[in-house]
Amino acid sequence: MRIYLYLIAGLTSALLGWNLGQFLLTDLGFLSSFPEIVLFPCMAIALASGMVLNEIFVSSPTRPKLCLRKAIIPILIALGLGLGFGLVGGLISQIVLFPFIPIPRWLVRILSWLLIGIAVGMAEGLTWRWKSVEAGNKHRFRRRFRASVMGGATASLIAALLFELIRNTPNLPSGFRLVEDPLGFAILGLLLGLTFAITGSPSYLVALRAGAGFEYTGREFAYAQSVLTIEEEITQANSGIEPEQELDGEEEELAAGLIKQKVKQLPARRTSTRPKKPKIQNSSLKFLPEIEGEEEDVIEEGLSIQLPAKATLTIGSDPDSDIYIPDIFPHVADLVMENRQALLKPKLQSIDGITINGSRIHSAKSISLKHNYLLTFFSINEDGINEDKYYRFVYYNRFLDPQA
Repeated sequence: MRIYLYLIAGLTSALLGWNLGQFLLTDLGFLSSFPEIVLFPCMAIALASGMVLNEIFVSSPTRPKLCLRKAIIPILIALGLGLGFGLVGGLISQIVLFPFIPIPRWLVRILSWLLIGIAVGMAEGLTWRWKSVEAGNKHRFRRRFRASVMGGATASLIAALLFELIRNTPNLPSGFRLVEDPLGFAILGLLLGLTFAITGSPSYLVALRAGAGFEYTGREFAYAQSVLTIEEEITQANSGIEPEQELDGEEEELAAGLIKQKVKQLPARRTSTRPKKPKIQNSSLKFLPEIEGEEEDVIEEGLSIQLPAKATLTIGSDPDSDIYIPDIFPHVADLVMENRQALLKPKLQSIDGITINGSRIHSAKSISLKHNYLLTFFSINEDGINEDKYYRFVYYNRFLDPQA
């Protein structure tokens, strides 16, 4: 489905750009003596904007308002790049087409289309920074930018060569010359759409997304919640007292006693022993998006843990576990990553503390994880499995845009 959307976007953008150029040249007579200077910027702007908009909406198809908000800066960048490269391509075409400059027309067309493809590729690559948090990784951003520019240039080069091959085919119908320009730009749009469907495909990032059970419940949070509760109770107790009404001795003593009693109920703000928190303890693991701070290794609800391409990771409450989760079995399972495949290998003594997609497992046999699988690890106490306290992950092997 994704590839069809890109093909449709490329074709539609190309035809819109061509029609816009014809409207300016024919209906308005704008620079009609220099058609390439008008037509090529229109094509470059339409294709660059169309590709950028298409990727934004494909990444978040159910949130159109969010897509429109995110699209403002990328569209401005696409407009600027399309206009700049389009003008350069148009000027080159217009100049070299003068009779006294002996340059073949097919070579001029290839060069101009190449500039359009580079403009579209640069727009698609640069605007990725505003479309995905993955672009925060400089290595991935550079790789994506190079792939976009090279892909756009290659697609436009192939489109120009293919168009020249078609138009130089012998015995073409006489009416072909009337539609050769829109046909050529349609081929350009289709090939650009196909290229960006490949270079901009969803990143294959294997990840575990933290869900229920990983909510933040630190002591500072408990203290703040208790203070708010006491303030509400005291406000309610005083709600029947007029602002200028003075309390008698007995009422004042009762109010002071209420405050002292409630303050004693506050949890200690600082203790010598910090509460145990789930965290990652392996240098090959990191969060997406990356976080910084004193607790940058603590797993919290909503964070996604990017998993390495090849590794064996231990999960459990053992202090040396790669993915440390308090109160569950010391070594509940291993997560084996290899060749775009993830295997969960439960430990025999821990199988009662694991469910996959809500179903208990009954053996220590390796489980091949698939996209959107739900992994739940239950805590244990002196009575055995504690089903009231659990930690849940969602496994992804096609990690789509985390902002989507």
